[in-house]
Amino acid sequence: MKTLRIMIVAVGGQGNILAARILGEAAAAVGITPRMSEFHGMAQRGGVVESMVLLGEGRAYCIPDGEADILLGFEPSETIRAAKKCGAHSVIITNTAPQPPFTVATGQSRYPDIDAALAKLAGRVKRLIALDATSLAARAGSPLSLNMVMLGALAGSGATHLPPEKLRDAIQAKTKAAHTGANLAAFELGANTGAQM
Repeated sequence: MKTLRIMIVAVGGQGNILAARILGEAAAAVGITPRMSEFHGMAQRGGVVESMVLLGEGRAYCIPDGEADILLGFEPSETIRAAKKCGAHSVIITNTAPQPPFTVATGQSRYPDIDAALAKLAGRVKRLIALDATSLAARAGSPLSLNMVMLGALAGSGATHLPPEKLRDAIQAKTKAAHTGANLAAFELGANTGAQM
């Protein structure tokens, strides 16, 4: 299989790394080799967390600028910041609910105009899916299931060839039993939304 390059960006506490691991598990379950790398900024203080998941042939663990096939953004300003990884062929799936990162909280940077930035991005990539994943996670029963909403949106979008049932299996295997119900409900809400956009 030709390499599929997925970039995941979030701020600390949004479950980026767990989402990357679930993608890797689902890929391995269908015989696709996953490779992953992670970057933790000041994650414990709400700083940036990046994961790169490469599925299929190749040896690389990183995604050069302009070469991400998919950008999955759990926080909209981080999606905008990471957009340099995308090209005209890319699919961007982003949460629209802000959780201002550490640099905004400390006054080191200003929060961008999300609507204007996403409108500009939509004209530069193949497809942009923007959803309020934070509200969907709350509707599923846990604000902490934001990452599962985003995985669901990815599955529903059809941007990967990973079977949704393998992602569900990986969610059940990799998350605590007490959270499985909310996580699976969040995944379904995300999948339904992703399929409609």
